[in-house]
Amino acid sequence: MNNSINQTQDSALSPLSLQSNSPSWILKLTIGLIGMFAFLQVYSIQAVLPVLMTDFSATEVQAGMIVGATVMAIAIMSPFLGMLSDAVGRKSFIVGALLFLAIPTALIAQSPSMGWLGFFRFMQGLSVPGITVVTIAYIGEEFEGRAVTDLMSFYVSGSVFGGFMGRFLLGHLHELIGWRQGYYVMAAMTLIGALWVGKMLPVSRCFEANPNFRSAIQTLGEHLTNRYVVTACLLGACVLFSLVGCFTFINLHLAKTPYELSTGQLANIFAVYLIGVVITPLSTTLLRRFGAARTVRVAVIVSMMGVLLTLVTPLWGIIVGLAIMSTGVFITQAATISYIAVNVKKGRSLASGLYYMGYYAGGTLGAWLCGLAYARGEWKLTIWLLLLVQVLALLIASFGMIKTKNRAT
Repeated sequence: MNNSINQTQDSALSPLSLQSNSPSWILKLTIGLIGMFAFLQVYSIQAVLPVLMTDFSATEVQAGMIVGATVMAIAIMSPFLGMLSDAVGRKSFIVGALLFLAIPTALIAQSPSMGWLGFFRFMQGLSVPGITVVTIAYIGEEFEGRAVTDLMSFYVSGSVFGGFMGRFLLGHLHELIGWRQGYYVMAAMTLIGALWVGKMLPVSRCFEANPNFRSAIQTLGEHLTNRYVVTACLLGACVLFSLVGCFTFINLHLAKTPYELSTGQLANIFAVYLIGVVITPLSTTLLRRFGAARTVRVAVIVSMMGVLLTLVTPLWGIIVGLAIMSTGVFITQAATISYIAVNVKKGRSLASGLYYMGYYAGGTLGAWLCGLAYARGEWKLTIWLLLLVQVLALLIASFGMIKTKNRAT
């Protein structure tokens, strides 16, 4: 009898049982806000690229690399911050990274040249993996089953919303107070986000520190030959290549004749991102029913149709095309992140770091190569490059992903 009571108490007090139940709404909101503040800064500069090109007499390729500077830093740091987090912890890392992110965001306002602007953008990217990679590891450790899929969808929805808000806010703030002052506002918002997360995010219960560097290197080697990790990294690279290339250079396309959109109007275009906030949680139903492989294949085809639609001349047609394209990308991203969380059980933080390294390396290439394509053939040539990369994503999903149903059911 006593043994039975003790077992019941142990079960009730175990971290797994505490964390595997349906997450509270405040936790879902906090996870979503982490995603939002992580990506509030990453792409915000896209909305004012035409203005920056005028202010600093920059070329299309330079403009692309300003966007790519943050993305490059994220790619470089993702696996290392994952390894460091495995040794140090989760919550403190996330809060510290948010606090650090506010510093270069404020310094961007002081940029005297494109070179300094690129440097501060690079500094922003150094802190982002401390938020993104560690949050994914935190969710994978503290929860199981359907709770993982649910929280991942809120995280991705928050990321999508942050991507929209960064562009939307800076575009309109530029028209009100100028882009430099706008970055001070965004730095203050990031500080507020860090305080919220510090207060509301539960402390890790299932985290086990692994400060052994040799063990981390061994795990790294295992991940580099792990089909789940490698496939997700390649697919992630194609996803962000498409997203960065499309939403960076569509701004330059729409700032020219016959559209000649202002920064505020360009910022409004990014409202199509809000579709992703709605679609991403719904994608969990597709994942449970059809599995990651089939979901990704359909999502990539949808995204390709959206890219093709941006070839039309009417502005409304381009907006519809962007909405369709981004919807496919967001579903692909949600499916790929869940694919790692469900299938990789060892060294989750490092696996997430490798995924983001591939993901953001693709974004860096997208900013650079699409800049070259736009400089040579403007938007039409950029579209064909995007389609080529999406065909590659379709092949990876078709032949690389193991075609089993998502086990997070």
